[in-house]
Amino acid sequence: DADPTPAHANLGQRHLQPAPVGAYPAGASPLGVHQLVGDVWEWLSSGFDAYPGYETFPYPEYSEVFFGGDYRMLRGGSFGTDPSVLRSTFRNWDHPIRRQIFSGFRCARDAGSAA
Repeated sequence: DADPTPAHANLGQRHLQPAPVGAYPAGASPLGVHQLVGDVWEWLSSGFDAYPGYETFPYPEYSEVFFGGDYRMLRGGSFGTDPSVLRSTFRNWDHPIRRQIFSGFRCARDAGSAA
């Protein structure tokens, strides 16, 4: 639950590109999942809207004015994200057609299906 540091994730514009998988072993989850924060923002299929318990952070003009449109949600931060907001629960938004943001997809499979 500690805040991420440069030992845990690719963050804060130190390296301006994604890192290889496993480059930050100190940041692995208890289940062994690597790099859940940093590297690239991860797209979600859901729209950018308020959710139960929503609180404005870090400032309302960055979030509330964009609720309910055709923006899609991003999570996890990127190599350009400041460590103060880098966590898997921090929500960002953008249009999926944009390519100049540091975003991507997380590909995963069940550990039991590994060949």
